[in-house]
Amino acid sequence: MTMKTGTLTINTPDGKFSAYAAYPDNTPAPAIVVMQEIFGVNKVMRDICDSLARQGFVAVCPDLFWRIQPGIDITDQTEEEWKQAFGYFQAFDVDAGIRDVQATITHVRNMDETTGKVGTVGYCLGGKLAYLSATRTDTDAAVGYYGVGLDALLDEAGNIAVPLMLHIATEDGFVPKDAQKKVHEALDKNTHVTLHDYVGNDHAFARVGGAHYDAEAAKLANGRTATFFNNHLG
Repeated sequence: MTMKTGTLTINTPDGKFSAYAAYPDNTPAPAIVVMQEIFGVNKVMRDICDSLARQGFVAVCPDLFWRIQPGIDITDQTEEEWKQAFGYFQAFDVDAGIRDVQATITHVRNMDETTGKVGTVGYCLGGKLAYLSATRTDTDAAVGYYGVGLDALLDEAGNIAVPLMLHIATEDGFVPKDAQKKVHEALDKNTHVTLHDYVGNDHAFARVGGAHYDAEAAKLANGRTATFFNNHLG
């Protein structure tokens, strides 16, 4: 399946920001909002959108760093870029960011190219936002890859009312074992939540080209994600 791409403009009470969009051949289609890592809307994120579009989804990746600096697009390949990325991460306002995610969901839900069904998927920082999208937005389903800081947000778990899948790297350098344990203890019995552990894998195991990329684990996680969204957004 081929697809076309473009740019959307999302309006909020605080201002407007852009979003990368990829479309499948056949629309209207269910949509997925893709939430970025700390490197901005870069090639990795655009490639994820393109892949989702080939699977039959409208995929939209909003520029969630627009309040810091619009159009950030860096890689994970140099020390200088890592320093920049951590600076953006520290400056990022999570509460404002999740409001921007809601604004994106609302915009996408009302597009002619979509069926009105909208899911969310996020990676790293976006993995945290994916969890929060299940607690604070009207997403129809959410998937988080190696989300950071979830253990500090578990008091919101009672707000989860939609299907949520979390991919957890057991050797995640940014998520200590005790934090992983707290997430499991809080969410294992939640009927809305599915947790998958990837034993031996480090943070960002699904980031193509990344230092910890694991093709087998990425294929497994991405396959689970595809099935999940097909089941819940169809």
